[in-house]
Amino acid sequence: MVDIATFGTFAVAAVASLFMAWAIGAGSSGSTPFAPAVGANAISVMRAGFLVGLLGFAGAVLQGANVSEAVGTGLIGGVTLSSLAATIALLIAAGLVAIGIFTGYPIATAFTVTGAVIGTGLAMGGDPAWAKYTEIATLWVLTPFVGGGIAYAVARALRAEVVAEEYLIVVLAAVVGAIVANIEFAILGSPGAGGASIAQVAGGSLPGPAIAGTAAATLVIAAAWAGAIALDLNNGTERGERHFLLILGGLVAFSAGGSQVGLAIGPLIPLSGELELPLIAMLVGGGFGLLIGSWTGAPRMIKAISQDYSSLGPRRSIAALIPSFIIAQAAVFYGIPVSFNEIIVSAIIGSGYAAAGAGGGVSPRKMGFTVLAWVGSLAGSIVVSYVGYAAVAAILL
Repeated sequence: MVDIATFGTFAVAAVASLFMAWAIGAGSSGSTPFAPAVGANAISVMRAGFLVGLLGFAGAVLQGANVSEAVGTGLIGGVTLSSLAATIALLIAAGLVAIGIFTGYPIATAFTVTGAVIGTGLAMGGDPAWAKYTEIATLWVLTPFVGGGIAYAVARALRAEVVAEEYLIVVLAAVVGAIVANIEFAILGSPGAGGASIAQVAGGSLPGPAIAGTAAATLVIAAAWAGAIALDLNNGTERGERHFLLILGGLVAFSAGGSQVGLAIGPLIPLSGELELPLIAMLVGGGFGLLIGSWTGAPRMIKAISQDYSSLGPRRSIAALIPSFIIAQAAVFYGIPVSFNEIIVSAIIGSGYAAAGAGGGVSPRKMGFTVLAWVGSLAGSIVVSYVGYAAVAAILL
């Protein structure tokens, strides 16, 4: 039997979590996936906000477990976040993200939530989880170089005349199809065994070794994706490019939900065990918060990212979204909180520099402020959360 005090404190933390989910949906997960498509005039701002909400919700439910567990239990050792600590961490992180939303600067949500959880955990007397910090820092540092580098290479290839861009887009579609075939979904795995991919399930029905069946299924799915895009391109290159761009935006939106929901509900996971609340219920609640945030607050940030950072066309937008999708799925697979603002903005810059003219339409001043906001949000959230928890605990505990 759960006492009233425990339930009440969890309810307060849950409200803070829902606010955090709304802020994430209005900010990083809601604004970034379709920003390149909006910049390329492939979809309107309002339609982008509507679709990203639905796809983010689906991603949260089907892929949100890994990052949620990492944020909830992997950032601090020796202690378990209390309801007070979870509430303070979530409120501080959500407040910082909300400031970014209303000022038009993309504050990195992963930085703020990670910093807030670490700050409150340290204030509780916990030990730093250096191994996890190394994984997180490695991904965060590599993201601008890997994402921007791939985006630059793809954009340059699409602009080159050596290979027709239609053929290159078909190849890119095959690569994307192969990745989709191997994404793990919670509903496909057997109970207690984790998730499974479409290729694993389809390949398991084939005779021979499992790895051979998975590889065969991957090739078939990749070929199907390539064939569908090739047929669409035959009806008009520009039309096919825009459709491929929208597909990529949808995949990134789905991936955003799978990663970002953990930033909202992760701190609640240690508390949910006391109430015997299943993780899927928390994922649905967090996904709902993302959806509402995307529908009500994302359009402002979509406009800021799509128009202020780079003058985008369909080819440069495709170049930006492909590495974004790859990095996002890698982060979900390994359970590492990742900033979608960092991923998308880095990719947009990479594709921008591949365009003719110095800088490719990228604003150095805007990017300078953005980088400072990222660094400041991490350091600031750690300090503010540590001080905030220590002050409140001194009064209440």
